[in-house]
Amino acid sequence: MPTQDIIQKHFSAAEQAQITSLMVQIETILQPKLQNLDPDENQRFGSINEANKLLVNKVFDYQNNQPNLKSPDVDWVEFTADYTDRKFLEAVMIRLMSLSKSCEETKRMHDFDNYQNALLDYDYSKYKMGTMPGSGYDTKVDELKQFFPNTGGGNSNNNANTPA
Repeated sequence: MPTQDIIQKHFSAAEQAQITSLMVQIETILQPKLQNLDPDENQRFGSINEANKLLVNKVFDYQNNQPNLKSPDVDWVEFTADYTDRKFLEAVMIRLMSLSKSCEETKRMHDFDNYQNALLDYDYSKYKMGTMPGSGYDTKVDELKQFFPNTGGGNSNNNANTPA
């Protein structure tokens, strides 16, 4: 695999605008229904473990399939609404986490490309500084070398991500 320009799929300005618009729409729909808990509330409410989720699912099944056995003390309309929203939000979260992971990994490839090309530009600038003194490359190299604090005068370093 080449070490530069490993990803060449880019978003057009129209695609970026469309994604941004759709994200705003999603946020606008979700935000009024979402809750942010403070640390005390997070501790108080916690999250139910897998065994307790199975309990909730079983109670939901009973209230649907044998309604004569359900407790009159439970607001079943609210219980069903909570259950439906919980399932929906879980599905949304899974899809968003999958998209987030894919976005992060794709961004990592673009970061890598940018970094490799920045290293090439830095090496080129050092070369041009030596062949064309006073043409501005010396200032550029001086400004860029601050990003390479461990590369002292002429020390060779075998790290592929550090300029020679």
